[in-house]
Amino acid sequence: MLVDSPPEQRAETAPAPPTRRAIRVLGLFVSLAVLVAVGVASIAIGAKGLSVAEVWHGLFHDTGTYGDVVVADRLSRTVLGLLAGAALGLSGAVLQALTRNPLADPGLLGINAGASAAVVTAITFFGVTSLSGYVWFAFVGAAAVGALVWFLGGSRGATPVRLALAGTAISAALYGYLQAVMITDDQALNKMRFWTVGSLSSASTSTILQVLPFLAAGSLLALSLARPLNAMEMGDDTAKALGANLNRTRALAMLAATVLCGAATAACGPIVFVGLMVPHVVRSFTGPDLRWILPYATVLSPVLLLGSDVIGRVVARPAELQVGIVTALIGGPVFIFLVRRRRTAQL
Repeated sequence: MLVDSPPEQRAETAPAPPTRRAIRVLGLFVSLAVLVAVGVASIAIGAKGLSVAEVWHGLFHDTGTYGDVVVADRLSRTVLGLLAGAALGLSGAVLQALTRNPLADPGLLGINAGASAAVVTAITFFGVTSLSGYVWFAFVGAAAVGALVWFLGGSRGATPVRLALAGTAISAALYGYLQAVMITDDQALNKMRFWTVGSLSSASTSTILQVLPFLAAGSLLALSLARPLNAMEMGDDTAKALGANLNRTRALAMLAATVLCGAATAACGPIVFVGLMVPHVVRSFTGPDLRWILPYATVLSPVLLLGSDVIGRVVARPAELQVGIVTALIGGPVFIFLVRRRRTAQL
């Protein structure tokens, strides 16, 4: 005869409810699964559609068939989208913490403007015509602007407001320079109008290898700053009391964001809203802890970028809509929604 256990005993033997940490870990694995699915879709969908079997064959049993060649070509594009998306998401999350502005993005500190100005300079004054040449000029331009923003923002005495103001001022000046050069130089205008929209269509193994060391170094640096940036978000006085070195943390965060955004922009051109939307949305369900925001942004930002790239190939087939245009079309309404929701929450 079965005898029911007392309520107290049943309560003790019942499995514990899932903790918040377990839910976050599960969500991260689900996000990884979504990323894999979007990556497969990025390889399979295009002017010529491929089945999952053809994608598998092209990845692991390449025999030189037409489908295998298509897979190899799209694989470079997908890998670059994955790397660039992760870099933009990480840099956006770091900058939002650095400036204490949940609506900040890499463009706020002028990094995109610096890369664009360097590329138009390379085209106009140095005759650079290849993407591999653009990469280095764009990266140097982004790094130079990052250093200038840090200097103008007060260097060791830098504050979030000073950095944002310095970045905004430099961006305005550089975009004025861009417009002046492109208006007076038809060649620069013709070449820049393709680069500035942001695209993955020119992805190649050589481009990936050029930016990979910078993306890896920047990612490791950004992830290592989660704890000190968490402390800084509670205010300078609290951060100091917790032992955080404010100047060192701000300098390293600025360096990480510049390297990540500069490398991604150099490889793909300026792609907007990815670094703004994903970290902000992630923050809404992970909370303010950067130890969770950074990994989630690393995984979900490529989902947005690759998903936008797939959409661009579908809506304009057999041609394609550049990924920078698609992210802007998606990001504009989302940004308005986020701003309105934030304003409503403050009422």
